[in-house]
Amino acid sequence: MTYLHLSFFSAFTLSSLGLAFHRTHLISALLCLESMMLSMYVALAMWPIQTQTTSSTLLPILMLTFSACEAGTGLALLVASTRTHGSDHLHNFNLLQC
Repeated sequence: MTYLHLSFFSAFTLSSLGLAFHRTHLISALLCLESMMLSMYVALAMWPIQTQTTSSTLLPILMLTFSACEAGTGLALLVASTRTHGSDHLHNFNLLQC
């Protein structure tokens, strides 16, 4: 395993561990999701260089577009939930209650 693969794998693993263990605020969960998407984007962008292909792939740009949409939706949910519940603590949200 090269140093490049190890750094992408460790960045993804650390962000997924942060998502699993530090779920007190919604903003920290959103930041962990964004770091996961960023590490996947960098890995997909470096993939043609590692395999030494000349064709550029469209997959990193498509993933970056979906990541921006996910960030916008997450921030809109953060603002809406903070306005209705008063904070962004995840233990205050009850999904079964209307």
